[in-house]
Amino acid sequence: MISVTEAKTIIDKSVKVLKRRSLLLQDAWDTTLAEDVYASQDIPAYPQSSMDGYAFSFRDIRKKLLITGESAAGNRNEFALNENTASRIFTGAAVPEGADTVVMQEKVKVQNGHLIVEDEALVAGSNVRGRGSEIRQGELALPKGAYLSAASLGFLAGIGITHVVVHPKPVVSIIVTGNELKTIGKPLQYGEVYESNSFALTAALKQFHHNPLKIVRAEDDPGVLKKIMQETLMESDVLLLTGGVSVGDYDFVTKVAAECEIQTLFHKIKQRPGKPLFFGMKDDKVVFGLPGNPSSVLTCFYEYVVPVLKKMTNGHHEVKISKAPLSQPFRKNVPFTQFLKGYYDGSTVTPLTGQESYKMNSFAKANCLIVLGENDEECKKGDMKEIHLII
Repeated sequence: MISVTEAKTIIDKSVKVLKRRSLLLQDAWDTTLAEDVYASQDIPAYPQSSMDGYAFSFRDIRKKLLITGESAAGNRNEFALNENTASRIFTGAAVPEGADTVVMQEKVKVQNGHLIVEDEALVAGSNVRGRGSEIRQGELALPKGAYLSAASLGFLAGIGITHVVVHPKPVVSIIVTGNELKTIGKPLQYGEVYESNSFALTAALKQFHHNPLKIVRAEDDPGVLKKIMQETLMESDVLLLTGGVSVGDYDFVTKVAAECEIQTLFHKIKQRPGKPLFFGMKDDKVVFGLPGNPSSVLTCFYEYVVPVLKKMTNGHHEVKISKAPLSQPFRKNVPFTQFLKGYYDGSTVTPLTGQESYKMNSFAKANCLIVLGENDEECKKGDMKEIHLII
């Protein structure tokens, strides 16, 4: 067995960022830019009014100005203002040549077709968005590594960008093993348990902005599992298997993985829960053999799978790490790293009852994992411990 630190180091050194891909802008939300994006033109492309009002030359502010012409958003007919004139203008419209200022319609007086400005605070250039005031042609719009949020896409669309080069999201598939598993909605027979791991993993993937390509059930049969593993791995970047990674007579995952030419990088970690965790790779494809117990599955997902997804996408979604004092003492009996299901109230963290790897009732109430190191034994109330926030 290796330590948690060793396991995470092996994973970090083995996993690579996915190859860059050009995507249509509308398909690029929630990805990370793989190259800088530059503006191809000035935005706005012309001086633009930010108000409904009147456009004029500021040098004529003290004069009675003849109102001539009108500029509305989308009007493509260019015109110029003569001296001592003003034009009606609306928000987003082009400011006519000869004008440099816009006065709000609420701060003027109109008499016999003439405009009198009544805004003492007005200065030259007021309420005019200058050409290139958003961004200039050739300027950096967003740098490599930037997260493409909704606002980012809106900004890039607004400067005319149609495609971006990004680190795409990996294709993730789940294989659930175990003859004892029963589909929910059907009555349990003797020796059966309800299959829940696929539900937890799917929701956890969505929590970190990923969706599984497919979820496949596999019998505890090496031939069946091998066929399913080969087929699923061909179309996946990340393969998550649940169950079958321990040392029982029906635990075939590690054997079948070797037959599928998946290189074992580690198998078994000095941790609880999740000691039998398997990690392997085939070329750049990642394979996790997660233990079958539900609490182990979810713990290993947060601790090991999430960092892989982040690295493959060069992304921003991760489990947040903090520290908090224990609200009560806790005794650990084995020299393993232990991930305790806990509840953090903003000031202290409490280990929940029901830490066994098969119990999910406590996990359902947890909002963090409390990390106890290999050498921790007697943990006292008030001891500061690292916590991994999962909600």
